[in-house]
Amino acid sequence: MTLLEYLFWLCAVLVGYTYAGYPALVWFLSWFFGKVQSPPESREETLPSLTLVLSAFNEESVIGERIQNALDMDYPHDKLELLIGSDGSTDGTDDIVRSFASPRVRLLSFSKNRGKASVINDAVATAHGEILLMTDANTHVDRAAPRNLVRWFADPKVGTVVGRLILNDREGGQNADGLYWRYETFLKRRESLLDGLLGANGAIYAIRTELFTPIPEDTIVDDFLIPLVAKIRSACKIIYDDEAIAREETAPNLISEFRRRVRIGAGGYQAIGMVWRLLDPRTGWISFTFFSHKILRWLCPFFLIGMVLLCIPLADQLFYKTFLILQVVSYTTLGYLGLRSQIRMPKPIRGASMFVIINLALLCGFFSWLSGSQKGSWMRTSRSRETESFIVSGCNLPSKTRGEIDESDSNAL
Repeated sequence: MTLLEYLFWLCAVLVGYTYAGYPALVWFLSWFFGKVQSPPESREETLPSLTLVLSAFNEESVIGERIQNALDMDYPHDKLELLIGSDGSTDGTDDIVRSFASPRVRLLSFSKNRGKASVINDAVATAHGEILLMTDANTHVDRAAPRNLVRWFADPKVGTVVGRLILNDREGGQNADGLYWRYETFLKRRESLLDGLLGANGAIYAIRTELFTPIPEDTIVDDFLIPLVAKIRSACKIIYDDEAIAREETAPNLISEFRRRVRIGAGGYQAIGMVWRLLDPRTGWISFTFFSHKILRWLCPFFLIGMVLLCIPLADQLFYKTFLILQVVSYTTLGYLGLRSQIRMPKPIRGASMFVIINLALLCGFFSWLSGSQKGSWMRTSRSRETESFIVSGCNLPSKTRGEIDESDSNAL
């Protein structure tokens, strides 16, 4: 076997391990070494004070409903405050927030649009709660979620608790969790058992206020970075709680969601330089999960490209020639189906298309990060009541969009 063949099979093995081998291995390791964790018992009088932190930019279509949802949460009124940071909103967002007479609602209105990271930093600096509940403007949090999250903090070793996000179809309101989202949720559960959970999702997670560290203003994926920086600082636990539930609508079209994936991908490459210390084996299982779940996945687009390029000089052999043709045809076809077709595809085809789209988004995200064109400023995904008009740096995407999003789509990379 030649060097080129060794390199080809190395790329193939790494791709296979990342998407299939690692899930099987983490399941086995969590079954063998993992610890099933139960939240400590908590009493009403010992519940910590809680500050819900929500940053918003031009969210007049959802902000009123979101605040009312937060006010209706099952948590002692005297221990809950809502902190809304409006990042230079130019619509009616600020007026809607001010219309709530509740003393529990505080508005921080910033005249200049600086980006989500800056708003979070400034908002947390004024928070009164012992625990921060981080959430998004378009998220609906179940009434019991705050109690389910904060009960874990009776254990002083717990620093962050991540809730479960359920995706709802924007038309029928039904659960739209697809194969890939269920796949990611499975990994979260297993990694949590190993104390190797990676980051959070911005829709619902709680963190001790004392562990929050201000993040750089150009941070792209704050929900990934904030919990991991806290873990580096304090070696605290990051817990996943299936019973702390939040719900969001899926994006109105696949192009809109693809753009969010590009942004998340760029944020992932950016975050490596900030949390690389987690690769130290002395950090425990999280070094294994970080390398296998994130680092290798972020490298997979280059492994796939490597497999194509390595097949070219090996094309005098029938296997590599055939595989080269299959790669080019399948990537082109599946990418087109994923971004353009309105035809409902069979699940295996949707899964394969999802694989191609994820890696294309990561590739675009890499070049966006490398060029510095992807900033920490707002890149909202349009709500179902809005018309999309966004541009993604690093990917030349047309403005025409699909009307529906495939149910296999998700919010994570």
